Amino acid sequence: MSGRVGDLSPKQAEALDEFRERIGDVHDKLPIQSDHYLLRWLRARNFSINKAEAMLRKLEKPVEAITLIYDCEGLGMKHMYKPAVEAYGEILTMFEDNYPEGLKRVLVIKAPKIFPIAYNLIKHFLCEETRRKIIVVGSNWKDVLQKYVAPDQLPVAYGGLLVDPDGDPYCKSKIKYGGVVPKSYYIRESVKVQYDNFVTISRGSDLQLEYEILVRNCLLRWQFAGDGADIGFGIYMKTKAGVKQKVGDMQEVFPTTRYNAHLVPEDGSYTCEEPGIYVIRFDNTYSMLQSKKISFSVDVVLPETHTNSEGQA
Repeated sequence: MSGRVGDLSPKQAEALDEFRERIGDVHDKLPIQSDHYLLRWLRARNFSINKAEAMLRKLEKPVEAITLIYDCEGLGMKHMYKPAVEAYGEILTMFEDNYPEGLKRVLVIKAPKIFPIAYNLIKHFLCEETRRKIIVVGSNWKDVLQKYVAPDQLPVAYGGLLVDPDGDPYCKSKIKYGGVVPKSYYIRESVKVQYDNFVTISRGSDLQLEYEILVRNCLLRWQFAGDGADIGFGIYMKTKAGVKQKVGDMQEVFPTTRYNAHLVPEDGSYTCEEPGIYVIRFDNTYSMLQSKKISFSVDVVLPETHTNSEGQA
């Protein structure tokens, strides 16, 4: 049985009745008095009445908003994978649509140099009110966290006093940390993908796409998949503006490599450290007998410079 209203086992129904009686003194103070609400507490503790009651009475007041701590240690270019960013954006949108004003603040710690770009990818999913609640904390982040989170609720690894029974300072028995995605979740290689644009590159030819970058540290991000054979890919920067240049006359900033994109879709990104005209090149000049079909998408992401900060070093 699922443990929800209309789908309770006799034992679960009995637990609900007893739970309702035990909390009778605070029942009218709850934000919601329905069985749907009470069953959430019971399900959270596997229908242990004692544990559910202890959890409900812990603060003796409703929890109207939450504080999130984002540990950005290890954040890198691999996390700029477009489908993952879009999926995360959808999660943020659902949270805002269904739990308005459920967020009190977001504390971002250990933010690397790439964080402004990462934030710029997801900020359009957030309303202006939510953006104002995001605080980027500097090197004194442990002191700052204690201003917002009680030390006995904060793991030792983050400047608090909380440890696991085995002494683990990260409290992994209470906090589920992220990690490497198990291979069992990988998409099958046989699944075909289709991106925004579709072209056929003639045999012995190439495709050059120009992108004008106006500010430093923009992110040039791409995805592409092929059909039937490999394809070369590289990025160049023009040395002269306003004229068409040969490949040999341009500066190669991302070395051309042949990719088996017909077997596994490719994605990646490049940080444009200098303004200028950047040229993405799909290379089929090495193939004198076969044209290549590819689908691709390319985005230019501006660096973000307008985030809140506290104690920034």
